[in-house]
Amino acid sequence: MTAALVRHPLARSTGALVGRAGLEAARDMLADLLAPTAQHSWPLLDAATGCSVSVKHENHNPTGAFKVRGGLVYTTHLKAERPGLTGVVCATRGNFGQSIALAARRVGLSATIVVPHGNNPEKNAAMRAYGATLIEHGDDFVAASEHARARAAEQGLHPVPSFHPWLVAGVGTYGLELFTAAPDLDAVFVPIGMGSGICGLISARNALGLSTRIYGVVSETVDAYRRSFLAGTPVSCDSADTIADGIAVRVPHPDALEAILGGAEDVLTVTDDEIRAAMGLYFTATHNVAEGAGAAPLAALRRYRDALGLAGKRVGLILSGGNADRALFADVLSRATP
Repeated sequence: MTAALVRHPLARSTGALVGRAGLEAARDMLADLLAPTAQHSWPLLDAATGCSVSVKHENHNPTGAFKVRGGLVYTTHLKAERPGLTGVVCATRGNFGQSIALAARRVGLSATIVVPHGNNPEKNAAMRAYGATLIEHGDDFVAASEHARARAAEQGLHPVPSFHPWLVAGVGTYGLELFTAAPDLDAVFVPIGMGSGICGLISARNALGLSTRIYGVVSETVDAYRRSFLAGTPVSCDSADTIADGIAVRVPHPDALEAILGGAEDVLTVTDDEIRAAMGLYFTATHNVAEGAGAAPLAALRRYRDALGLAGKRVGLILSGGNADRALFADVLSRATP
C-alpha cells in the first residue's frame, strides 16, 4: 500500500491540506509573478546516489526558496480582505522573511521582520534589501516569534503566521509543477521547517491522485517533527543548534503535524556532517548552491536509500533553498571530496 492511501494510525482529520481547486487558484494567481522552476536530472547525482534523481530547483526562485510562493499568495489575499492595512510583521530564520518582505512590498505593505540574534547575516541583508525593517531579538525562532506578536499588538501590524492554508496553497504550487512533470516518482524527500513545504507537497500528490511516498527530513539535533511523528502529537525539543537554519524548528505546528501524520511515509533525521556532505555533492555534481535545509533531502536519500528500498528507483529531491552564507559554504567546499 502507499502513503497516498494509508494514514498514520494516530492521524486525525486536518484542514491543513489544500484541495486541487485551491492549488490551481494559487497557481493562477502566481502565473504572472513567478516562472515555474525546473526539474532536472543530473548524471553525476544519479551515480552518487544509485537512484534516478529528479531535483526540483526551488533554489531558482526569487529569494532562493519555495517560501516566496506562499508569501505572495498570503499577502495578496490579505490585502484584498483588508485594504486599509498598512503593515505586517513576522518571525523568521531567513527564507520566510525574505518571501514576506518581497511580497509585502509588491502589495504596498510595510514589513517588519524579527530574527534571533546570530541569524545568517546574508539572509538579514537580503531582507533589508527587499525593504523590510529588521529586528534581532532572542536566541531562537520561538523567542523571535514571541517578540513579533508583541510588536503586532503594540504597532497595529498584522502578524503573519509561519503556517497557514494560504501559505500551503502558494507553496503547494511547486508540488503541482513537480508531479505534473514527473508523475512516476517512487518517492520524494522534502525538508520540514514549520511545515508548509511538506504540506503543500502532500496536497499536490493527493490532488493528482498519485501514490508517491513522501519523506520529511529534519536535523538530528532539532528533531521536534520526528519526535512528534513517532508520538502522534506535538512534541517540542530543546535544541535549535544546526547549520540548517531553515529546519531549526523546536515547536511543531499542530495542524502541520496532522497533515504529516496522514500523508507522509516517515520523518527522517540527518546529521550536520551529512548535510555538509550533501551541500558539497550538490555543488560538484550540479554546480548549484544548496543551503543546509536545501541539502537535507539529498543527505537523507544517501543515508536511508537501502533501508527504504530505493536503490535504482525514481526519486525526487526538493532543493529549497539556496541561501548558504559565504563562510559556511567556503568551509563546506574545503571539506568536499571531488
